[in-house]
Amino acid sequence: MKFLISACILGVPCRYDGKSKPSEQIEELMLRHTLIPICPETAGGLPTPRTPCEIVGAKVISKNGEDRTLQYMNGAKKCLELFKKEGCDGVILKTKSPSCGKGLVYDGSFGGTLTSGDGITAKLFKFYGIKIYTEEDIPLLLNR
Repeated sequence: MKFLISACILGVPCRYDGKSKPSEQIEELMLRHTLIPICPETAGGLPTPRTPCEIVGAKVISKNGEDRTLQYMNGAKKCLELFKKEGCDGVILKTKSPSCGKGLVYDGSFGGTLTSGDGITAKLFKFYGIKIYTEEDIPLLLNR
């Protein structure tokens, strides 16, 4: 199968803090599936490192109060275009992210509190009925 995958899960240092969050099972996953790295935030024009952002209502706001919604939307659209161009079967996204989070995201208080919801890219992929996995689903994908 072919998946778009959050680049930080592959070990690319593209997170807001300039780090990555590689999965322990990523090498095995790479042997079984085709993985195409993406980072919606950098695709949308944001630098690495960058000020952390969280979803506040319908907007993505940085910790210093800047509205970053446009960059997040543009990055999500670019990821969707790549998904279609590559003929992917699904996406593997980083949990809790304001871009990639599926089911849980930070609540906008910058206090580390999670709330129900999806990141901007995850919402777009859900809208189009695309199957979304997270790094927590990698064991499931390895058993396919």
